Amino acid sequence: MELLLPEIGLVVFQTIAFLLLMFVLAKFAWKPILAAINEREHTIDDALNQAELAKQEMVRLAAQNEETMKEARAERDLILKEAKTLKDSIINEAKHQAHTEGAKLIEKARIEIENQKKAALAELKNQVSTLSIEIAERVLRGQLSDKAKQQDLVADLLKDVELN
Repeated sequence: MELLLPEIGLVVFQTIAFLLLMFVLAKFAWKPILAAINEREHTIDDALNQAELAKQEMVRLAAQNEETMKEARAERDLILKEAKTLKDSIINEAKHQAHTEGAKLIEKARIEIENQKKAALAELKNQVSTLSIEIAERVLRGQLSDKAKQQDLVADLLKDVELN
């Protein structure tokens, strides 16, 4: 039994040492350790909350980005539609202007042709009248070369003229 006594003393001594260690730890170490653990827990909770907020912000930004893209596409489509309308308008205006200019040129050419025709007719009339005068002159010279023919012509003309 003697062997048990030193073991009981050792157990008692170790128990007292353990209790003393527990008291010292409880008095000085547990509060800072628990405070550090609580602080770490709060830090982890805050980090998780921040991560959740960041995730929500990313979702919001993605939705906003999608909305901005839709608006940009709609604006692009509107600009393309306006450009097409403007292009069609310019083409139609150019066609109309070309048609108007063509009509003016045709009218100008028609007037020029008419003027040339009138000038040619006037020239032809002048030539015909000149030829007629020359022919009449030759005929009259032929008839007036003989004295008897001249007197007959004067007598015929006088018969035609009535005296008042």
